[in-house]
Amino acid sequence: MKLHTVPAIRGVQWAKSGVQTFFRQPLALSGLFFMLLALMSVVGALPVLGKALALILMPGISMGLMIATREASNGNFPMPLVLISPFRAGRAQFKAMLVLGVLYAAGILLILACTSVVDGGGFAMSVLLDTPLSEESQKSMDFQLAMLLASALNMPLSLLFCHATALVHWHAVTPVKGLFFSVAAIWNNIRTFMVYGLVWMGAIFLFGMMMAMLVGVLGSVEAVTMVLYPVAMLMAAMVFTSIYFTFVDSFEFTSGEGA
Repeated sequence: MKLHTVPAIRGVQWAKSGVQTFFRQPLALSGLFFMLLALMSVVGALPVLGKALALILMPGISMGLMIATREASNGNFPMPLVLISPFRAGRAQFKAMLVLGVLYAAGILLILACTSVVDGGGFAMSVLLDTPLSEESQKSMDFQLAMLLASALNMPLSLLFCHATALVHWHAVTPVKGLFFSVAAIWNNIRTFMVYGLVWMGAIFLFGMMMAMLVGVLGSVEAVTMVLYPVAMLMAAMVFTSIYFTFVDSFEFTSGEGA
């Protein structure tokens, strides 16, 4: 295994491949994405340790979506059990996925600690403890900045751990080595990943503009909200689908090793 360098414009193709693959199996991939969200919501709602457990399971469950993307790109229909397949690949890989999950949870806590510098901890408490906030607090500039900072930091963290889980699951790399090689791969193609991120940011911004225009035309926020949520979730599913292609292009594997 070695790092693979690709031109910056390849970042556009990563996003494009994600969209194209999604529409090869839209029902399966969107259904799996909604199942992931539902599973994380159910686990997160468990008393005391629910949120911590949901964070620990997230890298492994997200790996299930990468496996589903590979299946879809090969013309196959991914089944629901694919979401938990990373935890069923043997005892050693099960432990490795849990280790990655603990490290991922630590990363999320670090991000929330960073947002506390911006808004004094209001956003972090609302996420971790479901602390109710007044409408005025949620609309405050500090809270909005904290939310934006969390979103900005979560993207590279998600990429980092998705690549690490893929290395662990498909290539039996240890969790620490997986994270090391993931950091190296992202840094090696940093311009490509920046283009990739900008493409998705542009798509999200365009979607937001279209929704704002729709509100102006219909004059009803409630009607637009009914469209906004499902379409936003489908876009998020496409982003997850595209991550598989960032992994495939970032590494070179010898014969028999390729994902």
